[in-house]
Amino acid sequence: MIRTLFPFYLTIILALPQYVCAQRQPDHLLYGVAYYDEYMPYDRLDKDVRMMKDAGINVVRIAESTWGTLEPQEGVYDFSHIDRVLNAMNAAGIHVIIGTPTYAVPTWLAKKYPDVLAVTSRGQNQYGPRQNMDITNKHFLDHAEKVIRKLLDHVKDHPAIIGYQVDNETKAYGTAGPEVQKMFVEYMKKKFLSLDSVNKAFGLDYWSNRINAWEDFPSMVGSINASQIAEFARFQRQLVTDYLAWQAAIVNEYKRPGQFITQNFDFDWKGYSFGIQPEVDHFAAARALDIAGVDIYHPSQDALTGVEISFGGDVARSMKRGRNYLLLETEAQGFPQWVPYPGQLRLQAFSHLACGANMVEYWHWHSIHNSIETYWKGLLSHDFEPNPTYDEAKTIGRDFQRLSRDLINLKVQNKVAILFSNEALTALNQFRPGREGYNDILRSLYDALFRMNVGVDFVDPSSANIEDYKLLVVPSLYAAPDTLLHRLNRFVKNGGHIVYTFKSGFSDQNVKVRSSRQPGIINESCGIYYNEFTAPENVFLKDDPFQAGRENNKVTTWMELITPVTAKVLAYYDHPVWGKYAAITENNYGKGRAVYIGCATSSEVTERILADAVKKAGIWTQAQSLHFPAITKQGVNERGKTIHYFFNYSGGTTTVNYPFSGGRELLRDEKIDKNDRMVLEPWAVRIIEEQ
Repeated sequence: MIRTLFPFYLTIILALPQYVCAQRQPDHLLYGVAYYDEYMPYDRLDKDVRMMKDAGINVVRIAESTWGTLEPQEGVYDFSHIDRVLNAMNAAGIHVIIGTPTYAVPTWLAKKYPDVLAVTSRGQNQYGPRQNMDITNKHFLDHAEKVIRKLLDHVKDHPAIIGYQVDNETKAYGTAGPEVQKMFVEYMKKKFLSLDSVNKAFGLDYWSNRINAWEDFPSMVGSINASQIAEFARFQRQLVTDYLAWQAAIVNEYKRPGQFITQNFDFDWKGYSFGIQPEVDHFAAARALDIAGVDIYHPSQDALTGVEISFGGDVARSMKRGRNYLLLETEAQGFPQWVPYPGQLRLQAFSHLACGANMVEYWHWHSIHNSIETYWKGLLSHDFEPNPTYDEAKTIGRDFQRLSRDLINLKVQNKVAILFSNEALTALNQFRPGREGYNDILRSLYDALFRMNVGVDFVDPSSANIEDYKLLVVPSLYAAPDTLLHRLNRFVKNGGHIVYTFKSGFSDQNVKVRSSRQPGIINESCGIYYNEFTAPENVFLKDDPFQAGRENNKVTTWMELITPVTAKVLAYYDHPVWGKYAAITENNYGKGRAVYIGCATSSEVTERILADAVKKAGIWTQAQSLHFPAITKQGVNERGKTIHYFFNYSGGTTTVNYPFSGGRELLRDEKIDKNDRMVLEPWAVRIIEEQ
């Protein structure tokens, strides 16, 4: 029954433009922690509140992972922990974000309804981990709705609550059981209308995979057909979008004017937040929310570069067309290897603000004494005593409070965007060129722009604002409909600049390889073609065309053998056989320019290609006079003043010449003029407001 509500809510929400959801941003910077009274070994709520106040903590997030405590048995509810925390925080003037407690199911639910546990390609999930359920299961949805409504009805009038988080790090969790399979078949019927269309689009005559009756439609669990795999992944992402829209619709019935709804989106994971989340269409799912929310985890100590903070923030800001976002989780101490050096916690906190965050919140306040996350440490260690990380957090809290008026709702506008695609991600990862996955390629481009201090937004194929940018950077757009590729050609023809990488335009939206010259359709704007590619062995770029040094000119993992038609060759391969082919080209097309990178290049070469593209797009600015580890970001505050952040992501002292108009350094309250010499100590941050 509940399941049938998904399309209803989705139709209402997705019919609206992306920017319609009312923005309910906080009116001051939020500095917070996740807090779990349920996990405490003894009662210390009053002491925790005092320590939070001392640290400038003004918001806590609660309840999102404790369904088994809120409803210990079916229909039996215990809100004592919720009430204790709400009342204590309200008395102290600390805001609360309530999370719906649905991403970890209680034991009684799994025991009564075993089908709540998702069936995946590995079989049925076992009880124990979080996020082991089938988010389409009727029993799960029925009981999830009940606990959400009971909780919200209980707390809806409490003055401490400023907003709600629906679920947490939501994904489909690989759900692919019999009921999900039935839903997928119905989805395919509506999308493709006939099996002949499916068979043709997916090439299912191969290996007798042809489907001749809908009732014979096989489970996707065993598919080796990339078209089927990609379509099922698209369907699973739609389940996530529907599920979050369904929860948001319930919460909207209870929340008061001025309160917000958010979600804690996460990213692809490589031991830390790394790339575009393969299992969620972030832009689509965010439409049901008032404010986008994310968690961002990153390397620390000597490995802290700031790039993961910047990447996650840029994606989060782009989810709502440039609007400010909430950082709902980040590390305080975290893993043992993440315990920050002195100064790094401050550097990290202000780095989030520089990307447009209005809240920085640690997961979590206290370290847990027995769980799988025992050694994912919070702001406080297991002894709950003040420590160097907590002491540094106190300085952040004071500065957030003092500078809130200057730094809240920073508006960040960029002229460069990365066009990403979940469809291309799924498809490319079925046929990884060399060892590289989609996010590896995307991050090589993003990281190069970050090092050069080029501000970046993100767009996807659904974005209406692609044409607003001067330069688009397009990593491996492997699967794309003709309409998108023609749109990109028009973008260039009308004066835009694009940098493509290899494997772009290769297949259509159904992962069917185009039978035309490659790269499909965009060869028109790129002025090139190729029909062969190979894995390089001892191949370099001829004559060091980007002045990167011999070893940095080595071609790695993939190379396309490109013939220029109208394009200028920026680099040829240096090889006795492949030397006649172009590796990197540039083509004037209409009023614009398209660069095509036909091989995997070193980070040094990638950076030089992008630097040249930024210059030719006419958007090289004073910010590019600095280079990593000196990172600068800027935006406009609510008073219309330009704010410049400067960060030193290194353990050594860095000196820069301040390249912008004069103003006042806010942290030290010092005057600064254009071209003044500014010393950045190890892991330091400076914030200048132009006068």
